[in-house]
Amino acid sequence: MALTAAFLGWLFDGFEMGLFPLIGSPALADLLKVEPGNPVVLNWFNVILATFLVGAATGGVLFGWLGDRIGRVRAMSLSIFTYAIFTGLCGLASEAWHIAGLRFVASLGMGGEWALGVALVNELWTKGNRAFIAGLIGAAANVGYLLVALLSLSLVSFIAEVKNIFIACGMGQQLADSWFSNGGWRFLMITGALPALLIFLIQIFVPESHKWEEEKASGATSHWSNSDMLGVLLGGLTALVIIFAWSPLGPQYGVKADSATVITIVGLGIVFWGYVFPVKSYLRRAGIAGSMQNTEGSLIMRHLLIGASLAGVALLGTWGAAQQAPKWAIDLNNATGKLSAHPKEFVQMATSLGAILFTVLTPIAGDWLGRRVTYTICCLCAGVSAIVFYQFCHTIDTTFYVAAFFMGGLTATFYGFFPLYLPELFPTSVRATGQGFCFNVGRIIAAVGGLQIANLVGLFGTSDTPAYAKAASAYTVLCSIYLVGVIVVRFAPETKGKGLS
Repeated sequence: MALTAAFLGWLFDGFEMGLFPLIGSPALADLLKVEPGNPVVLNWFNVILATFLVGAATGGVLFGWLGDRIGRVRAMSLSIFTYAIFTGLCGLASEAWHIAGLRFVASLGMGGEWALGVALVNELWTKGNRAFIAGLIGAAANVGYLLVALLSLSLVSFIAEVKNIFIACGMGQQLADSWFSNGGWRFLMITGALPALLIFLIQIFVPESHKWEEEKASGATSHWSNSDMLGVLLGGLTALVIIFAWSPLGPQYGVKADSATVITIVGLGIVFWGYVFPVKSYLRRAGIAGSMQNTEGSLIMRHLLIGASLAGVALLGTWGAAQQAPKWAIDLNNATGKLSAHPKEFVQMATSLGAILFTVLTPIAGDWLGRRVTYTICCLCAGVSAIVFYQFCHTIDTTFYVAAFFMGGLTATFYGFFPLYLPELFPTSVRATGQGFCFNVGRIIAAVGGLQIANLVGLFGTSDTPAYAKAASAYTVLCSIYLVGVIVVRFAPETKGKGLS
């Protein structure tokens, strides 16, 4: 039941992450009273996406801290409730900034659900293959992305049929027109509240982690304090300042590129300090000060830094390259003149199917080859697959979709690897907070990197170079981040066969 709850929670998380790119543009165009192609729509879209990444990063630490303090099950229920309800409330928005604010709060829950579900399942699954279970959790979000792609193929007819059903059930014509106009974005947002029903499943059937209950019985959980959240609040606000500096709003308020660079460098240091503050405070209160004189405390701090670096590489590669594939397919389709039907949807289907397969296989390989070797292979394969896709597949045909399958799968291998590896880096007392920090702090880097894509694209080619060719070069350069991962993993501990402490 714990595995089912974690799988479904992360599946709906992936579905809702994939849903906004599908309906975001018509929703913003509707609220801003402009055409979907208006630049102001794209500006708002990028700001909301970056805000979502910051919220998810903050939520990973916030709900991880809550899971270590009050228990995995209660905290996971709250995280799912948060992302479901506030996604549903987006359907009632009347201004663009309403969606930005509600999406930020929803992303807090999305970031927290992963850390809590992974901690709970790993601590309960004491008999059987943890690697296979890690792969299932990693695949869940990609099943959600696949469902979004399938929905997108039949969105117009789907919305029309649902509208007719609601009218037949007694909904007034005026209300139905409001809910189902402009691609039915309001209806789709409101249905995003349905995962909140998972809370009943979790509260009734899912047991609490016995490892956490042992920590609670020993009094270890009493070392957490509400004051720890001041650091997380500071980190989250600082991350928003960084996003603001690089967003289209920054130049309007006199923030130039050199100032934004300084803000980013200083700000990332503050973000790291703020997000790690709860763990440092816990170690101090528990008498495990994070200093060189205390091996356990210094080891936990070192693992936080290494884990965050490894996850940051994967997330920047994903958001900078793999997640750009649907948009790039549309640009390529329009530029070449050889028009194909639904290139965005079919590319997302191909990448999602590849991700589902490879996320299941990767942790099994990690058990066989070892954690460090597996991560190194993941980096090299992800980089090569992305380069092949963007540099050599410029015709939308069977080869294009096969390359997308492997690129989507190989760049997603990390999301099967992390549910296996990150829990092994931390003891039970700080596991949810630690892995929530590691997996999600990389989203801040990904958010900053994502806002740089337009600037990076402009550095390649001349005014005569096709836009899709410039974008392909930019995405290829972003894939060099995987080389950083190959270096960083050399300093990571090998945990094969050691189990959970």
